[in-house]
Amino acid sequence: MQISSSSVLPESARRLAAWCGVVLVIAGVGAVAIWLVVTFKTAVTPVLLAILGTALLGPFYRRLVALRLNRSLAAGLTCVAVVAVVGGAGYIVVSALVDNGDQIMTSLRQAARDMAKHFGAAGTSLDDLTKNAKSLIGKFGATAASGVLTGISVVGELIATAVLALLLMFFFLRDSDRAADALRAFAPRTTGDTVEAMARRAFGAVEGFMRGTTVIALIDAVCITVGLLILRVPGAVGLGALVFVGAYIPYLGAFLSGAVAVLVALADRGLVIGLWALGVVLAVQVLEGHVLQPMIQSRTVQMHPAVVILAITAGASVAGILGILLAVPLTAAAFGVLSELKDRYGRYDETPGSAPPHS
Repeated sequence: MQISSSSVLPESARRLAAWCGVVLVIAGVGAVAIWLVVTFKTAVTPVLLAILGTALLGPFYRRLVALRLNRSLAAGLTCVAVVAVVGGAGYIVVSALVDNGDQIMTSLRQAARDMAKHFGAAGTSLDDLTKNAKSLIGKFGATAASGVLTGISVVGELIATAVLALLLMFFFLRDSDRAADALRAFAPRTTGDTVEAMARRAFGAVEGFMRGTTVIALIDAVCITVGLLILRVPGAVGLGALVFVGAYIPYLGAFLSGAVAVLVALADRGLVIGLWALGVVLAVQVLEGHVLQPMIQSRTVQMHPAVVILAITAGASVAGILGILLAVPLTAAAFGVLSELKDRYGRYDETPGSAPPHS
């Protein structure tokens, strides 16, 4: 006699087994996808960076096209704008750090002496560390010199990746109108609409995240720069640029860039100005968390801070700094896909006996 599975396992156990199977399949596919990305990271990285650049500057490109510029010319001007903005921000940060490096080191040594008077051994240790910084650098100079060739190769690889990403962004912008047709051509015939909708939702989530983060980063950088200029902190413009760049790493970037600004203020201007700088940074962070984030990114994919932190941690373990930068946008895209699937199929589970529509 054949025994039905329904008589062996209750309904709840069968549902749990089905969900476990789904989780295992998703985990297996995700593991294979991550392995492929890591294995072919030289080719995948420029593509991901180009997608982020396209998402960020897509509105600028569409505005140029609306002015009846040639699509190729509009895409080229958009790429030039990327080079100008990124290069300008990098130049400001590096030049500010180089110009004020000696002054910051001197201020740190003075702050260490002051701390030694009040805190004893802890301050003395910091004083010794700052006093011997140059000798430590000289001691390990030979080891650093042996890695010059490796450093040159890394720089060359970074330049090649940036150039390739820029070229890909040009083609992504220029041929963006053909993306839907390309997706439909590669997708199975009955799933074309679903694949296109998922892709649009994922790209929309990335676009919303990039645009919202850029606006928030700009406001944060301007507010902190103005505060540091009022407090007469050295390198205020460079520190503001560092805040702008760090804002693309949610929570962690803002914390690190704000800590650098406070330390510089404390080292150069003393405890009182350092506390004022800390107040400025905290006020800007409160403004961002309670006003800017809900207002600017209210129409994008909302992710819990714990999810963001876990995504950053996973990205760092997989691809280092690049993984940190790409983790949150990719997570936003994944949330966009899940939202689209829920909108398409979730509502049919609410009605007994209903089934999802056939594409």
